Amino acid sequence: MIDRHARIYVAGHRGMVGSAIVRALTARGYDNLIVRTSRELDLRDQGQVAAFFAETRPEYVFLAAAKVGGILANSTFPADFIYDNLAIQTNVIHQAHVHGARKLLLLGSSCIYPRDSPQPMQEAYLLTGPLEPTNEWYAVAKIAGIKMCQAYRRQYGCDFIAAMPTNLYGPNDNFDLQNSHVLAALLRRFHEAREQGNEPMLWGSGTPMREFLHVDDCAEACLFLMEHYSDPLIMNVGTGQEISIGELATLVAQVVGYRGEIRWDRTKPDGMPRKLMDSGRINSLGWKPVISLPDGLRRTYEWYRQQPGALRAGAI
Repeated sequence: MIDRHARIYVAGHRGMVGSAIVRALTARGYDNLIVRTSRELDLRDQGQVAAFFAETRPEYVFLAAAKVGGILANSTFPADFIYDNLAIQTNVIHQAHVHGARKLLLLGSSCIYPRDSPQPMQEAYLLTGPLEPTNEWYAVAKIAGIKMCQAYRRQYGCDFIAAMPTNLYGPNDNFDLQNSHVLAALLRRFHEAREQGNEPMLWGSGTPMREFLHVDDCAEACLFLMEHYSDPLIMNVGTGQEISIGELATLVAQVVGYRGEIRWDRTKPDGMPRKLMDSGRINSLGWKPVISLPDGLRRTYEWYRQQPGALRAGAI
């Protein structure tokens, strides 16, 4: 168990996952959290990260900082996605080792698995086939982070672990239509369509199957793994339930109160045809999600409605 007064650094504390981890830690009474905004600390800068670790010497590190986005963002900014994520991970993982962090947890993504991976995807399927082209830049960076954690464990004995959550959603998600993931984009599109009286055009065919996990459940899994797991093998974190994008769009429309037609632009890419995680290993250790997709969507939409206009437009 982690001491309640331990120095805990949450990298990316303003993002969706990082902020959820901070909420979970605070709720449990951890009172020595270390956070920095990107303006205060550029994690891509090796010198800044080294000085930060030398000053704060965190005992536990949750590495939730990353450049993330959907199909459009990955296709438009491939160099940014691979460079920023490689730099962030390299600097934080190395300095956690140099300054003696007791444990580090790297947050990855289900996109690390091959495009045509058997379903549901098991941890052993990593690097068994080609990646999905629409997000390969981000995926390659995350795979490098996984391998770096494993290398530092093997060479230096560092207790560095990696968790691979499925598609996440919830408070502090990014609702910028140029950079957002599918669920956040759907929520915003249907909200604006209802407010403006228009009909949104959605990307793809609606047939791909996806799995969604509320970010608060993900945060609980991260704390659980930090306290109960130590192994070089990555750990999947998901719900074990999937839904088509078309069915998801209908569900989001119901939650938002949109009653118009749902149209699809089939000239746009779908991404991977199916992504379902096998979360049997973490379930066997004693963790399972508790927030259903309909309940999570209602919570997320309520949070979204309470934000000022700039935040609802994605300027988070």
